[in-house]
Amino acid sequence: MTALLVFTNLPDHAAAEALAKTLVEQRLAACVNILAACTSVYRWQGTLETASEVPLLIKTTQDRYAALEAAVRAAHPYQLPELIALPIEQ
Repeated sequence: MTALLVFTNLPDHAAAEALAKTLVEQRLAACVNILAACTSVYRWQGTLETASEVPLLIKTTQDRYAALEAAVRAAHPYQLPELIALPIEQ
């Protein structure tokens, strides 16, 4: 079993908490940490943007990743949500 740490950002705490609960309730994640809001700077549709976002740290497995990704994309308020998955070595 390969464990993964998945990162995504949500626009506010309410959206972050709702997604975290959904992922754990559906057993797609063992645990989700909702971090403090941060400032993100990025380019979107040719324009430089600055926004407050709430990061999530999602713990899952490689076997559940495809279903987790589909659930995040379906529930996420962003048109193109950031999803970064890293294997946990230890």
